[in-house]
Amino acid sequence: MGMNVGILCVCVVLFIAMEAMGVPTAAPTDQISENKNVLKKKRSVSRSRSRPIDHTFKLPIAQTSSSEGIVYVILIFCPLVVHDSKCRLTVASVELQNTGTSFANTVIDLGELHVMQASTFSKVWGAYESGPDDQGASVYEPTGLRYGYSMLGSYSQPNNKPLFGYVLAAKDISGSTTNGTLKPPVDYTLVSNTASVMVDQDSPLYIWLPIAPDGYHAVGHVVTTTQDKPSPDKVMCVRADLTEQCESSTWIWGSNDLNFYDVRPINRGSKAPGVRVGTFVAQNGGNTNPPSISCLKNLNSISQIMPNQTQIETLLHSYSPFLYLHPDEEYLPSSVNWFFSNGALLYKKGEESNPVPIEQNGTNLPQDPNNDGAYWLDLPVDDANKERVKQGNLQSAESYVHVKPMYGGTFTDIAMWVFYPFNGPAKAKIKFINVKLGKVGEHVGDWEHVTLRVSNLDGQLWHVYFSQHNGGSWVDASQLEFQMDNSSFDFPTQRPVVYASRHGHASYPHGGLHLLGKNGVGARDDTDKGSNVMDMGKYVLVSAEYLESEVKEPAWLNFFREWGPHVDYSLDDELKNVEKLLPGKLKDVFEKIIMGLPKELLGEEGPTGPKEKGNWNGDEV
Repeated sequence: MGMNVGILCVCVVLFIAMEAMGVPTAAPTDQISENKNVLKKKRSVSRSRSRPIDHTFKLPIAQTSSSEGIVYVILIFCPLVVHDSKCRLTVASVELQNTGTSFANTVIDLGELHVMQASTFSKVWGAYESGPDDQGASVYEPTGLRYGYSMLGSYSQPNNKPLFGYVLAAKDISGSTTNGTLKPPVDYTLVSNTASVMVDQDSPLYIWLPIAPDGYHAVGHVVTTTQDKPSPDKVMCVRADLTEQCESSTWIWGSNDLNFYDVRPINRGSKAPGVRVGTFVAQNGGNTNPPSISCLKNLNSISQIMPNQTQIETLLHSYSPFLYLHPDEEYLPSSVNWFFSNGALLYKKGEESNPVPIEQNGTNLPQDPNNDGAYWLDLPVDDANKERVKQGNLQSAESYVHVKPMYGGTFTDIAMWVFYPFNGPAKAKIKFINVKLGKVGEHVGDWEHVTLRVSNLDGQLWHVYFSQHNGGSWVDASQLEFQMDNSSFDFPTQRPVVYASRHGHASYPHGGLHLLGKNGVGARDDTDKGSNVMDMGKYVLVSAEYLESEVKEPAWLNFFREWGPHVDYSLDDELKNVEKLLPGKLKDVFEKIIMGLPKELLGEEGPTGPKEKGNWNGDEV
């Protein structure tokens, strides 16, 4: 009895001490129940809130036939509210008849393996927190596959944009009963699950990696909402010779140590055979380790599944952007030939006093593939013509198109290059202060581009790349701004919009301020809709290597030297003049940010032409 009283006294003393120190104590049962109800209510509200992924992005088809038997595609942005778990993505196909090509034929033969795009999905799971914009992510399975086609893996995307994606499904056409191109897994291993992840979610998600038979690889995950392993015939593994190493790319979702990533072939370019499947990879931790799944590989000829010239014309008629220049832009684009015929000069090292005019199409430009500093281009010598040519000539401007295969020929990249005779001076934002950077950023000859990525399975535009100085970014078609083109009464169409930044001409999908820096300090890329608009549908096809002699490259394209001279000002002096205007604490921050900017933006020398860029044969970076 005495011991029990002692324990009781100790407990009372501890309780009083905990109260005095503010140490939390157990809540009453009714309070715990109330807290749980509040949490459930919050999560219920969170799930019922509309998100972009609740809408499906579509490019519906309106058709008009030409004499060549081609059905043209018309782009219309039409979000559709999805009320159930089955989501249909209607693709915009380019039907091609009697053209001698397999482009947009809905099926591609990779070598004893047919693949098709599956874009009809059934939702398996959703999370409503974490991920991009803290809106969560969703996971789907492809449904409604054609007869004989098998699922290769599940699809996932963030909830912060409309549902818009695909996964490849495959069919074995080898005829082999022992060494076919597809085989079911021998088992599954559990990669991870979300049961212990503290986010609002529909249910726990279990992510399984198929264990492939010897000589085969898994190219996607299978997901379930229970701990039961999937059926062996749920998914197929692919014969090893038809697979390629993958790498993680875009982050889809993650919480704690579990992350979902999009995957793509590690080797990419116009001659690389790797094929993106559209599946996702789940990784515990970051994306430093190689993905546990593979990509596909095309063993067949790529040229037969690429668009011919007539089909390229169709695609450009449908997808060519409108390029909006800033309202205060002084330096407009022009055609290359306008630049040449209005006084541009070719200089040779050691003979600077005797520059020569440039002939139309650059037929007198050096053609050897060297950038040795021996030659460069410049503006006219006299000041009046120099200032006039700097301003460009929008009426003559045209886009220069380079078409190349990507992802093993399952996609076509259409790079659309624009030439500006002059790149204007940069401007900086230092917290609340806007500062002109003197001559910083100025250079002669400015090449910019956007790239349209079109599926060779259905002719649909999936992504657009926006070049920005020495880099850029890919944007899904669902995130683009579109504008109606009424230039043809018989063929009205909506086409993407591109914004060119003031003076620097970097391209962006939306207007506004784009700051090249952080914490409110950096160079300004200002974009807005001015009255000057370039229709990039006015184009010249300058290169498509897979078409061989069908496309004749202009001589200027094979000029590998700089399109402008080295700058004749001191970058340090220009920056010091700016620093004099800044408060003491901002000087160091400003210098660190500015010196970290790419030399293309700082304007230390004229840029090289399109063919000298790494993305000419490679992927965009």
